Amino acid sequence: MGRKKKTLHDYAAEFTDLVVKRHLIELKETGETSVVETLYCKSCELPMRVRRDRILEHLASGRHYRNRRLIKQHGSRGSVMLSSCSDLDNSLSFQFDPSTLLSQPSYMLSSNPCSGSSTASTSHNMTSSPPSYPHQPVLPVHHPSAISSTTNAVSSREDQVPSTSSSHPPAFSSHQVRNQQLPPKPTNQRHTVSEASNSVVSGNAVSRYNNGASSANTVGLAIFAVGHGSTALLQSLTEEVGCRLLYIVDDHLPDVEEAFSSEFLANTRVVREQDMDIVLNDQRVSGVLVCSPPEVAADIVIDALRAGKGVLCEKLPSLDRQTAEVCFDEADRSGKPLVCGFYKRFDPALQFLRKKVHDNRALGQIHRISTVSHIFPAASVTSLKKSGGIFYDAAIHDIDFISWLLGERAPDTIFSLGHAFCVDIASLKDADTVAISMKFSSGAIVTLDISQHCTRSCDQRLEVHGSQGSLRVDNQNPLGISEHGTSVSICSQTQTIRFREAYRELFQHFLRTLKGKEQPMVTKEQFLWALQVAAGAEQSWQNGTAVDLRNEAVDVAIIKTEIL
Repeated sequence: MGRKKKTLHDYAAEFTDLVVKRHLIELKETGETSVVETLYCKSCELPMRVRRDRILEHLASGRHYRNRRLIKQHGSRGSVMLSSCSDLDNSLSFQFDPSTLLSQPSYMLSSNPCSGSSTASTSHNMTSSPPSYPHQPVLPVHHPSAISSTTNAVSSREDQVPSTSSSHPPAFSSHQVRNQQLPPKPTNQRHTVSEASNSVVSGNAVSRYNNGASSANTVGLAIFAVGHGSTALLQSLTEEVGCRLLYIVDDHLPDVEEAFSSEFLANTRVVREQDMDIVLNDQRVSGVLVCSPPEVAADIVIDALRAGKGVLCEKLPSLDRQTAEVCFDEADRSGKPLVCGFYKRFDPALQFLRKKVHDNRALGQIHRISTVSHIFPAASVTSLKKSGGIFYDAAIHDIDFISWLLGERAPDTIFSLGHAFCVDIASLKDADTVAISMKFSSGAIVTLDISQHCTRSCDQRLEVHGSQGSLRVDNQNPLGISEHGTSVSICSQTQTIRFREAYRELFQHFLRTLKGKEQPMVTKEQFLWALQVAAGAEQSWQNGTAVDLRNEAVDVAIIKTEIL
């Protein structure tokens, strides 16, 4: 006799995170009702394919661990109809309720007000894009049902769950990286997100995505963590006509409303981070902008790449070298671009300087470089803590640009001095003012002056001295007036204004990579070395000694554990 085939209830009994969910559904053709059982993950609220290897793969994924942790911290994500016995009579006591199949609500912002009766009708029909009133809280909208209206669709859904185990093996075993199953795309549903057009369809209601350009000439985008994003980058997104923002993934709606106007968001869907699979499964989305802090950015980057989306990571993908390496390796496997937000490479003045120094050799052999990067307004203590501190939030951008300017991989020797004048920053064991000295193998000596203290206007200067002359980039001043000792700044300039063109060019570069016209400017090796040099600079400041990168191994993970 053959081995008895395991049932859904056997799997639910074996794995405590799984349950059997029963639905009473109505067949379209005959009007009859029947009960359909599905195997569900309680923490992730996802249907599971009845295969042991797929189940184990999902339970070992980073998303599953994160959802379990969120449930422990905040309680259950919602009521679920469960059954642990095989008696169907007990499960027939309820009627089919689509709301029980939904995860947390998503949102659609609209600039057009409508009457209360219209809103009630929209809610009754479960329209995917209900209007909202001006100056009123955004209205929640439930997404499409996870279970089809027919039994045939339910069975076909189980066979459509993709596996990532064969195509994307883990890069290394000692570091846990998310290898998550993406949920299947819904089929034959009454409420679906159209992937072939620019419409959101729900029943008989249609809301057109129309920002003045046809879908054939525009790039569909989604953005994560708007509240952590650079204002200059968000402004570039609103001004670019060659793209369409389809989704915003953010749990804090006030940040979304502050970053974008209601007119711009009229046809943009806002979803919670736990519902990011809606975005990743929408084939209209070609690229994803990740503004999340490095501590959470890596998971989003990897998931987006595995879903076939190009990624612009405004901040660092990770503070850990191995995790960052996995992000770039995933980009190589998926064939999608991963653009790192080293924005200073894209500044027009600095690009011109690099062309003169590196490409044309106008200054001959480079002897010395000095930079001044005084930030205004200063980054908040909270953002500095999440970004890894001054060495990873500010210094790494100068480190990357200098290495790119010289055409050298990394310096041989690093020595840093620093101090925290702000008590709150000192409590983080970080500095707000640092001086970093580096010597490269070519003999070039570089000094970086970086500070979070700049009272009236940002100070961004750079000087390059070579055997055949010098070049200097001063602060940009449209008035052309220099000031010394004045009590009020003649032309106050923030970081956003100073590097507005740099972020615009960075964003346009990302769009060109999505269209296959360019390769990402920052390579995997360049990013990893910039991360290594930043870690070496921080280690030198902590230990009070110079770091020789030629002979010493800098452990990025250990350094960041001590600080954070």
